[in-house]
Amino acid sequence: MGYPQDALADEEELLLHHHPHWKMLLLPAVTFILFTAVSGFLIGLASAKADGTSATALMIAVALVWVIVVGWRCVAPLISWKCTHFIVTDRRVLIRQGVITHSGIDIPMGRISNVQFRHGLLDRMLGTGTLIIASASDDPLEFDDIPRVQRVHSLLYQQVFDSMEFRRPGADPFDSADASDTEGSKPGWRAGRRR
Repeated sequence: MGYPQDALADEEELLLHHHPHWKMLLLPAVTFILFTAVSGFLIGLASAKADGTSATALMIAVALVWVIVVGWRCVAPLISWKCTHFIVTDRRVLIRQGVITHSGIDIPMGRISNVQFRHGLLDRMLGTGTLIIASASDDPLEFDDIPRVQRVHSLLYQQVFDSMEFRRPGADPFDSADASDTEGSKPGWRAGRRR
């Protein structure tokens, strides 16, 4: 069983699992292409202009700088992107990140008081944005580069609404005149078939 299934409690249903939007990797990709081109040019120049040992030393120096820069500016952001998880279940929102040192935030659905999203023109074109979750007693938390942020916003809103309905005194979503409509499915987003 792989991540994020390992992070779930018994009978907790996974509704959504995303890494940050790929736009987070745009700058590292451009850095990789440009720095590789410049390094290739410098290695070609060193082999053409220098001779023997000095040419080899220059080529090794350029290759070493290339490895350091690519590791720092390209590979590290890629690993960070891969190790950042935004997860929504039927009970909570989980954010997990980190490679060596892991950190995480769990927000139970019952504690969420407000869900908002924000995205500018470029984010709308790329299908991403910032998700803002306010819990009952804490400051709002902002999560950048959430893919399909409007869909995630709708999902969270519906799950929070279902959580409030389920906790309402005297409310039993399975004991009503509409029981035939909800038979075999839980109320909420999944019952709406909006996946």
